[in-house]
Amino acid sequence: MSLLAARRLFTIVRVIARYRLDDQLLALPLPWWVRLLLALMPWRWLPRKAAPANRGAALRLALEELGPIFIKFGQLLSTRRDLLPPDMADELAKLQDQVPPFPAAQARARIEQFLGAPVEELFARFDSEAMASASVAQVHSAQLHSGEEVVIKVIRPGLAPVIRQDIAWLFLLAGLLQRVSSDARRLRPQEVVADYEKTIFDELDLMREAANASQLRRNFEHSPLIYVPQIHWDYCRSKVLVMERIYGIPVTDLKALADQGTNMKALAERGVEIFFTQVFRDSFFHADMHPGNIFVSRETPWSPQYIAIDCGIIGSLTPEDQDYLARNLLAFFKRDYRKVAQLHIDSGWVPADTKVNEFEAAIRSVCEPIFERPLKDISFGQLLLRLFQTARRFNMQVQPQLVLLQKTLLNIEGLGRQLYPDLDLWSTAQPFLERWMRERVSPVQLLRNLQAQAEQVPHLSHMARETLERLSVMQHAPAASKRPVWPSRVLGAGLLVGASQHGLLLIPAAWPAWLMLVAGGYLVLRR
Repeated sequence: MSLLAARRLFTIVRVIARYRLDDQLLALPLPWWVRLLLALMPWRWLPRKAAPANRGAALRLALEELGPIFIKFGQLLSTRRDLLPPDMADELAKLQDQVPPFPAAQARARIEQFLGAPVEELFARFDSEAMASASVAQVHSAQLHSGEEVVIKVIRPGLAPVIRQDIAWLFLLAGLLQRVSSDARRLRPQEVVADYEKTIFDELDLMREAANASQLRRNFEHSPLIYVPQIHWDYCRSKVLVMERIYGIPVTDLKALADQGTNMKALAERGVEIFFTQVFRDSFFHADMHPGNIFVSRETPWSPQYIAIDCGIIGSLTPEDQDYLARNLLAFFKRDYRKVAQLHIDSGWVPADTKVNEFEAAIRSVCEPIFERPLKDISFGQLLLRLFQTARRFNMQVQPQLVLLQKTLLNIEGLGRQLYPDLDLWSTAQPFLERWMRERVSPVQLLRNLQAQAEQVPHLSHMARETLERLSVMQHAPAASKRPVWPSRVLGAGLLVGASQHGLLLIPAAWPAWLMLVAGGYLVLRR
């Protein structure tokens, strides 16, 4: 163990003791020997600072003291409401991603290192004071020689070794919890840490973020709904990103929005429309839509437009997930719980041997009390959250893409209700989903699907010929030791011609591909 690792372990243990997180561990049904080991820890015999009465607050304060990497982990953990108790998830959602900025000289040095030129040559103006500082990067304003105002995002120096060390300890703690507690095993702590590891290292690659922003901008080009700042690719590297500077109003500044006469109802409804457009039209949605990443344009307040930044975390769904999710939501609108249960089984989200009647009854018990309230008082995100928690009793596997989607929906819905308390998300979402489902089975879309299937025919035919050639060679392999086999070849008439001691072999080479094409066309038209 290195000195750095040992010091970090000591710090983690000190913070656990200070906020009495070990008391929370003792409240779990642990084996007797683990409880004894915890009770004998030296710090339990020393006077300690009184921990907050709220266990979620104690965990939040501990993560804040452990530093940026643990803060980021707490933020990610707060999105896993399908795994955490509500009180802990609510407290972790309060974590602020604000840390002291690193020195401007280091920021300048990193910009010059990755862009390969002095800052004075790259920019007409560079502002040393950081505009914002977060756990993995900080932002400086600047001006290009062409006169365009930009912002420069710079990854903090020396993060990677610290992240690897902290993640190693997180895996160790998660593994220990998973071994000693059945409740902890249900929460799958090692999977949560692995998910965090992937997320944090993806965020360290600003070229990935730039590509995401560029794609999102192209998806909504000339759209009145949302604007995504332009990426200046000539100035982008893995640790430096330069993009257009925006001057919108923070979406949480309700006074400024009201002062400019913003149509708050339209603003709230457009947020919902943007979400469903990204999920179902594009299958490419901004999955980090917390208020700090959303602004409102100062132009056309009567027809407000959002501005989105920080595209480091993006979610997507497969066409199958899109279809099942849309049909699930529409079944919810109609209170068709039988269909909801059957769709969960058909999609593979719950095991195929799940009893539909029992699952339907569990869903009804969750949904009916909620639907008795006025539609505007129903939280769509909370409904999905409770549904997923219910489905977990039927061994529903955690679907990462659905967790991201649920988190984003909760953010969008909460923000919409803050902007316009009477927001009826249902009346906004249902027409969109019904229109999307109709377009999926329209003649134009069916023709496109058929064309996509037809484009696969040459590839399928080639695969079929290769397979048949291999089968032919394998079938006559024993006889090859007696007499040589001539090389097989494919004639233009679609017959595979081979030779063995028994004479010529004539095998139709392309019929599997044509059969697959016909079957595929039938399924597309039937759907």
